[in-house]
Amino acid sequence: MKHRPHPLDRVAIAVMVILTALISFIILGGDHTVPMVRDFNWQDKQVGIEDTAFILSFNRTMDWSSVEEHLTLTPNLPGKVSWSGRRLAYTLTEPIPYGTKFQVQLNQVEEARRSPNAQPKVMQPFSGTFRSRDRAYVYIGVNGEESGRLILNNLTQDQKAILTPADLVVTEFKPYPYGDRILFSATAKSIASGGEFDPKLYTVTTGLYANPPDLDSGPQKPAGEIEQVLDNQQYQILKFDLAADGSRIVVQRVPKNGATPGQVSLWQLPTGKSIQLLENVQGGDFMIAPDSRSLVIAQGQGLAILPLEGSVNDQPLEFLPKFGMVLSFASDGSAATMLKFNPDFTKSLFLVTTQGQQTELLKTTGSVIRAIFSPKKQLLYCLLTQVGNGEEYVETPYLATIDLATQKETRLLNLPKRDTSMDLAPDSSALLFDQAIEASPDSAKIDQTNSVNTSNLWILPLMTGGSQQPYSVGSGINPQWLP
Repeated sequence: MKHRPHPLDRVAIAVMVILTALISFIILGGDHTVPMVRDFNWQDKQVGIEDTAFILSFNRTMDWSSVEEHLTLTPNLPGKVSWSGRRLAYTLTEPIPYGTKFQVQLNQVEEARRSPNAQPKVMQPFSGTFRSRDRAYVYIGVNGEESGRLILNNLTQDQKAILTPADLVVTEFKPYPYGDRILFSATAKSIASGGEFDPKLYTVTTGLYANPPDLDSGPQKPAGEIEQVLDNQQYQILKFDLAADGSRIVVQRVPKNGATPGQVSLWQLPTGKSIQLLENVQGGDFMIAPDSRSLVIAQGQGLAILPLEGSVNDQPLEFLPKFGMVLSFASDGSAATMLKFNPDFTKSLFLVTTQGQQTELLKTTGSVIRAIFSPKKQLLYCLLTQVGNGEEYVETPYLATIDLATQKETRLLNLPKRDTSMDLAPDSSALLFDQAIEASPDSAKIDQTNSVNTSNLWILPLMTGGSQQPYSVGSGINPQWLP
């Protein structure tokens, strides 16, 4: 009796025949796929000054010289091309300007020739878009309904928003790395109106949508959502700093009651964890280093660099006995500005690198209030003071740059008042500063010792070839650009 194939066997044989025919057709007919861009890692993303290169991934190995020739960015964004395998990287050579939408286009590019006789195929045209973050800054209001409150001014969108409620008086704040939140200290207005300050730590959303490459930032949150981070029940908060990556907060506190009243202590609050005492860590002014894992603190006759991970009771990572204060860090952590207090009552501003080089940039009888690295670490933007020649000791502030290669100081702008703060835009397009007009004990606070009745905010453009005259942008104190 003849055996008949099982129905499943017949289906399997039919599928094998069809697949064999398809494979034969592909082999005999050649490769019909078209070269194309498979992925653009900045597509529809928001990028900031820390984003220095985008990547185009192709489905074929391309004629890279042709890709480089035909790759266009609108508006132009200077950079250099490199490639590996089927991936091309475009590395920016200038800081990306904020508040700008960019288009990346690639047309009429051929794949790499596979053999001397093979005709290379032209890739499918590609167009991608991305944008830089909005040009925006935050300040503490001083007039009317803004008094004592955090205010966001978005220059790109021409929008202004009050972020904090009227019953809180803000004393200090620091933006998170993507500008979507702000960490701030504030005292209840009922207490602050009596001249006392007992702040708590909070965060507030800015309403800006952080959509950086390689990170899921979640849904957009509206502006003004407040969350308490640290209370003031047992300790008074004196000062705080936020890590560059937003991963931890370091707080200086003093107990309100107990066996050791008045003893200042340092604590760290890592994200998602409870607050931790930094045992045996004593000192004065402090700042979290750019690596977000170490702390620079004034101790005795110098600066100590202490670990914030592992055992903080270990010996300092480094001790710099020469300096009394750290002013700023380069964003990559390769250099810092530090202040030396000289025996003749002058002050010296030093550039200190991770290679151990220490270069004196400036020696002054006045003060060095602020020093900020430009994105490419070529210039230092400074808020300085000079002392007059009269019998009365008077400090006059001014804005200046210092060339880090030549140590040459260039004065940008003379300022009339001593009570001034300054900040550099992340793309180095402008300086933002305030100017207190009058002092009054019943007005909004700059800090816990100084007050202002009103204060103007100014922007000084820094674009090459453009106007370098400051212009007023309203009233407020302690303005800071969002990163």
